[in-house]
Amino acid sequence: MKRHHLLTRKPQPVHDRQMLSQINTIAHSLVNVRDSDLVNQYQQLKLLCQFPGDDLDGLTVRAFSLVVESVRRVLGLTYHQEQLMAGLAMIRGEIVEMQTGEGKTVTAVLPACWFALAGRGVHVMTVNDYLAERDFQTLSPVYARLGLSSGLNQPRLSTEFKRAAYTADITYGPGYEFGFDYLRDQVMSLSQQRPRLGSQFSRTLNGCDIPTPQPVQHTHAVAIVDEADSVMIDEATVPLVLSSQGGQPANNTEVYQAARQAALTLKAGRDYLINEQTSELQITDLGILRLSADRSLIPLERLDRPWMQYVEQALRAELFYHRDIQYVVYDNRVQIVDPHTSRIFADRTWRNGLHQAVEAKEGKPITNESQPIARIMRQKYFQLYDQLCGMSGTVQGCQREFRDVYGIRHAVIPPHRPSHRIDLSVRLFVDQQCREQAIICSIQELLPTRRPVLIGTADIETSRRLSQLLHDQGLTHHLLNGVQDADEAAVIASAGGPETITIATNLAGRGTDIKLGPGVAETGGLHVIAAGFQLTERIDRQLIGRAARKGEPGSSQILASIRDPLFLQSSPGWIDSLKQQAGPNGEIPVTKQILGRIVKTQRKAELQGMQRRKQLTQHDNWLSNATCSIWN
Repeated sequence: MKRHHLLTRKPQPVHDRQMLSQINTIAHSLVNVRDSDLVNQYQQLKLLCQFPGDDLDGLTVRAFSLVVESVRRVLGLTYHQEQLMAGLAMIRGEIVEMQTGEGKTVTAVLPACWFALAGRGVHVMTVNDYLAERDFQTLSPVYARLGLSSGLNQPRLSTEFKRAAYTADITYGPGYEFGFDYLRDQVMSLSQQRPRLGSQFSRTLNGCDIPTPQPVQHTHAVAIVDEADSVMIDEATVPLVLSSQGGQPANNTEVYQAARQAALTLKAGRDYLINEQTSELQITDLGILRLSADRSLIPLERLDRPWMQYVEQALRAELFYHRDIQYVVYDNRVQIVDPHTSRIFADRTWRNGLHQAVEAKEGKPITNESQPIARIMRQKYFQLYDQLCGMSGTVQGCQREFRDVYGIRHAVIPPHRPSHRIDLSVRLFVDQQCREQAIICSIQELLPTRRPVLIGTADIETSRRLSQLLHDQGLTHHLLNGVQDADEAAVIASAGGPETITIATNLAGRGTDIKLGPGVAETGGLHVIAAGFQLTERIDRQLIGRAARKGEPGSSQILASIRDPLFLQSSPGWIDSLKQQAGPNGEIPVTKQILGRIVKTQRKAELQGMQRRKQLTQHDNWLSNATCSIWN
């Protein structure tokens, strides 16, 4: 399908300031216009789009003005200049960085309505289904005021509901679900038998015309991605895989149990070698001989793959996969924890027998392995769209990858009000126990001020330990560590209340605004404590950025431990030297050299992540080309 001219011709940034003034002027003139006239004016713009002219800036100004007035009438909100700047950047196909609390959700309405003029469908993607539903419910009346239809695409919807969602002018949904729908459509298309020449005509003549199933996705015209760094970068290491239904009791449970028993007999350094920094595992020749010595212990007749692979997965489950970090045990089942958000994915499983190896390790019912039906790398799926744009509070640090992989630039939007956040000095401890005791002391010191405190942890295990310590001190608090639902957003939204203490995995409630309660601003605002550095500095900024939004007061502090995953990336000699500098309470004085080493390690980890994603994409391209060669 030929691309619409709106998707190829963009307003120029040199005109932005002039356009901002014009948008405000025209929007002000629309205040007394009837609702029906707003619809008529928007429809007139759609007609103008069918006949491309030279006044694209004028078209943009009028479209944005209508959106500004619709938002004012429905939500009672007034766009500030920075939001309009972000909207103009996005219609040029850029990823914009807007600080947390700057109103990204309502900003997305501007490019959504502008791209909807082309009439080819706009997909607005979020990080999870709750945020998609929240934004859809909030913004549908805004679109309706302009005569636009909107739809909600959620997991587990029927085909009919999904098709209806995609026929709307603007469709909201979690990013991964759009990709899964694409895979389902591809599987459906390939599963249809190619009709014999003339058979369709013959059935029509005989009144036996059988309708061909239609895909739910019709176009890939425009995608607007919220929290773009999370959706398009961090999660890009995990391909979208459509699998057969697993989860049923396995009929070869003894294989996984025997593999675990065999793995437990192996000794590190003799039978297998591990790389702590890369989590790589290699069974030595001696280990292979030991595992093959007694064939009576191997259930040969039940194997679906080489025995050594079962043992490797059992060993991997024992060494690298830990409860409340990589997975949780809930409802008597092993459930995966998303490494990027610490949310629980109840309907996903690890592949190649790893999930079954973890189930055997935990002594839980072993389920059958799901079989992959179709897969696509997220990078490749996003590249299907004619136009990509998005927004996030943390774009800087991955702008190169956006440019190299997706071919899109980034724009940094200044905050509407300058930040007044106070970032306290970093503190470093020899172990997690000393660090957690320091966190409790910091909270107790803040109690007389009645300031709210938000503690961000990297994993569920740490959040539970801190929760128990607070409980032991008789301190009432909220705990969020992986349940992805409306309660999460509600708890995060209330985290700014007086004397409120909230523990959350770092990205829990991402996309939800934290409003300060009565009197909190006067006492210093929200205080954020980060329990350690993350492998990427962007995630640190995402957590710290929860404090002092919209020019409000606030503060933050990072309390790290040399046992955190980031420090495991460093040399053992440096870690040993840090231990020797610790005081009686286990705290290590933080110097500029130490901070510089931390930043260097984060940048190295970010570069390794980018290279890993690049290699995965190249491998996926190779697989695709190889498959095409076979079928051709």
